[in-house]
Amino acid sequence: MKTIAFLLHNNFEQAEYEEVNNQLKDKGYKTVLITTNKDKEVQGMQQDVNKGDTFTADIFAKDANVADYEALVLPGGTVNADTMRGNEEAHSIINAINNAGKPLAVICHAPWVLINTGIAKGKTLTAYHSLQTDLENAGANFVDKSVQVDGNLITSRNPDDINDFVAAIDKALS
Repeated sequence: MKTIAFLLHNNFEQAEYEEVNNQLKDKGYKTVLITTNKDKEVQGMQQDVNKGDTFTADIFAKDANVADYEALVLPGGTVNADTMRGNEEAHSIINAINNAGKPLAVICHAPWVLINTGIAKGKTLTAYHSLQTDLENAGANFVDKSVQVDGNLITSRNPDDINDFVAAIDKALS
């Protein structure tokens, strides 16, 4: 059974974790929740502004071994993505997955992290519309579509794109 890791901090877009996680499990994947938060209890958000549910992470980022995962998913949420883009533990995991050529699936505001890790440069990506200028300034080609695949990178715009996002992850792992 292939294992897909989710990496997040706190105040992430709940649908981009929970719905993606549930769909991937329904397709037969094992999933693991990794956090860079100081607590294993992490806070989801509904539409980026209202507190949602809390979830318990399986492992802290500092203890994660990327060899254990076939793919990595980065849920969005403005606060979550902004925190992750400055987090060296997150960068280490993201870069290791990317350097191994494993699928790196990034949705909504999470492509900000691809800028800070240097991964965005020269890639064709999609993201939440407000990230277009940031991604272009980082040397990426921005496209406005539900899912964009560039090599091992899979990007999507928002929770409305989750079905296409999951289908692209599944295809990349098939």
